[in-house]
Amino acid sequence: MNILKFDRFDMLKKPIRQRHFLRPITWLLSYPAVWAHRVKIIKVGMKGLKPPYLLLCNHNSFIDFKVTTAAIFPHRANYIVAIDGFIRREWLLRNVGCICKRKFTNDTILVRHMKKVADNGDVIVLYPEARYSLCGTNAVLPESLGKLVKLLKIPVVTLIMHGHHVNSPFWNIKNRKVKPMEAVLTHLITKEETETLDYTEINEKINTAFQYDDFAWQKDRQIRISYPDRAKGLHKVLYQCPNCYTEYHMMSDGNKLWCDSCKKEWVMSEYGELSAVDGKTEFTHIPDWYEWEREQVRREIERGAYRFESEVNVDALPNSKGFINLGKGKLIHDINGFILEGEYEGNPYSVSISGKSLYSCHIEYNYLGKYGDCIDLNTLTDTFYIYPQCSHFSVTKIALATEEIYKLWRADAINVVPSPQSV
Repeated sequence: MNILKFDRFDMLKKPIRQRHFLRPITWLLSYPAVWAHRVKIIKVGMKGLKPPYLLLCNHNSFIDFKVTTAAIFPHRANYIVAIDGFIRREWLLRNVGCICKRKFTNDTILVRHMKKVADNGDVIVLYPEARYSLCGTNAVLPESLGKLVKLLKIPVVTLIMHGHHVNSPFWNIKNRKVKPMEAVLTHLITKEETETLDYTEINEKINTAFQYDDFAWQKDRQIRISYPDRAKGLHKVLYQCPNCYTEYHMMSDGNKLWCDSCKKEWVMSEYGELSAVDGKTEFTHIPDWYEWEREQVRREIERGAYRFESEVNVDALPNSKGFINLGKGKLIHDINGFILEGEYEGNPYSVSISGKSLYSCHIEYNYLGKYGDCIDLNTLTDTFYIYPQCSHFSVTKIALATEEIYKLWRADAINVVPSPQSV
């Protein structure tokens, strides 16, 4: 986008090894939360394994970072962090070992930085889902992971954390004080296997390791959450009514979820299960409702009916100094992908990202508690936080549609020529 003549984040700057004087601070910031939630860290096959290794972690809430720090103690690490994490604290994040990344982009510079960390003999920490889980289950992983592992030629370790979503779900981050929690640190792939296994076999092993379900974990362990507003915000994820099929009219508060169209109500129990107040309970398990919505979106795409278009408010994040408001624009999302158009200081701009190139997208619910729901789109040089201005929509549906459109392109099930990714 040639009209955005802002200073860009310096992606070429080499990663800094975590400063020794900051390491005790990271421990002091992490361990109180680990102790408060009585996190049990279970190590599988880790005996004798020392850095360098690639640590792949699942992602459900902010406490993930604290548990990760405790799990790899006393070793130091470099963390791959999205650019919004660097806002107004770049010096600190660089010096504690963070490396900047723009979400859902293929970044060869980042691969070089990761190789440097491996050469330094440190841990590379990557959250490959690239966003908080929307309902406590695993999100899609990039197909490039296997190739990255073969390139780095270091062991792969997974850290799958349980209880983080039900404690502080993405749709209502209030701390429910869940305890105990669990984290399983597993030596998944040896250095020798990175050379002998095909990248598709590596991907299969990683995807298998990343199968998790926080609500099932809660039920299995009979962890009671008495927080009175435990269902508040759940309609952000469960946006379509399974009784009348109406979209965008779901609401939630307290321990209840209801449809404003047909007036059906559901209650969320202290063990994370749903039950209808009257009539049939379509889904007791929250992730099952979410996956049903995915099926509805996919059918809509397959019959050529899916399209989202709205006036939007656009914030750009070219560097760590903060957002720059670009004013009003228009966003279109359909089988071809995303098109964002607008005008900044009298100059028109357009950003196009093809559906064939984007396997998922990042969304936010009520970003920072005041900006509303948004879609986060990235190129290698720019990040855009896009806030639809229409009255009825769901960023969850847009995220699901992004994933299903990509799958259809990958399966050669679409006959439309996509727009090329360009800025």
